[in-house]
Amino acid sequence: MDVIEILPRLHLLRFPVGQAYLWRDGDESTLIDAGTIGAGRTIADAVTALGRAPSDVRRIVLTHFHEDHVGGAGEFAALSGARVLAHRSDAPFVRGELPGPPPVFEDWELPIHAAAAEHLPPGDPVRPDSVGELSDGDVLDFGGGARVVHAPGHTDGSIAIHLPEHGVLFTGDAVAASPVTGSVMPGVLNLDRARTLASFRRLAELDTEVACFGHGDPVVGRASAVLRKAADAYGVPG
Repeated sequence: MDVIEILPRLHLLRFPVGQAYLWRDGDESTLIDAGTIGAGRTIADAVTALGRAPSDVRRIVLTHFHEDHVGGAGEFAALSGARVLAHRSDAPFVRGELPGPPPVFEDWELPIHAAAAEHLPPGDPVRPDSVGELSDGDVLDFGGGARVVHAPGHTDGSIAIHLPEHGVLFTGDAVAASPVTGSVMPGVLNLDRARTLASFRRLAELDTEVACFGHGDPVVGRASAVLRKAADAYGVPG
């Protein structure tokens, strides 16, 4: 795993598939997404290497239920004592109560899915003891007031997290950056692409300086303008 500083209080944790983010507020931190199966110990080691204790991480906010984002959540929660949070529509899948619905693949997405699957660890994830349920408009106690933005389409319960005070947006997989060109694009492997595009536009309209994606390099500086330009290029209705 690579650990990359985006801002003095924000680090990207990059896994072979997907990535997570660590946000720091004074003596406590928040983890946005939690990597693949087995990532809990790796995340704990990264937190320690950054000069913090795993117990300083008070909450794990999951943008959606896919295994490359929630695989390490239960393990890291057990190591740190952090509370796990997800949108109410995806929480049953995170808890393992129900199997999550698979994406509706477009033909061109099949090779992308196959390539990603080769890097996913085998086995079953450690399930969190509990998962707090979030809804659109909830405000969480970090980042000066972190607002939950429901961004369905990739999954029914996909969310973004917006920190208006700091101009930071965590998009989950509603938005991505191409690994080839770095250009901003709608997320792939969606349950409902039309809803993903609508969520892309909603997120693009937020006032954002830094946009952090579930896949691909973040945009640092004038991110809302970059997202709006990309939304226009993809013909996303305003």
